[in-house]
Amino acid sequence: MTGDGAHSDEDEHSGDKKRDRQMLELLNELRVALPGVQILFGFLLTVPFSAGFPKVTDFQRNLFYVTLLLVACSTACLIAPSAAHRLLFHQGERPWLVENANRMLIGGLAFLSLALVTAVLLITDVLYDDPGMLLVPAGVALLLAALWFILPLWRSRHDGP
Repeated sequence: MTGDGAHSDEDEHSGDKKRDRQMLELLNELRVALPGVQILFGFLLTVPFSAGFPKVTDFQRNLFYVTLLLVACSTACLIAPSAAHRLLFHQGERPWLVENANRMLIGGLAFLSLALVTAVLLITDVLYDDPGMLLVPAGVALLLAALWFILPLWRSRHDGP
């Protein structure tokens, strides 16, 4: 085998190790996000069956439903990498799995952040009649956007890899 062939095998092996590490990192991140989404989803499933739910306004009922759909979308995105991995991991699709899992995790976090904001908005609207209290869900939205999206993107663009 020539030097070029050995170099190519080395690069491929190194790329496999990198993809393995990336997959493990993604799986660990999913282990953090999924329990929170599952708890929120489980809680939301019980709310319509509670005694006080029929007393909510149309706005609150619609907001509840939007929150439920956002959590369902987040759950779908966060579980999709596991399903894809189960179906494709023996077929040499590791690069696609890593890239797809990354996109799905980001999408799941986006849906989750919106679900958290709408849940806080719903609870704020039920508890308080003061329109000024709408600043609280807006603050939660800003906090999530800053910590989950803006700060990491700013870091990657301004400080390099």
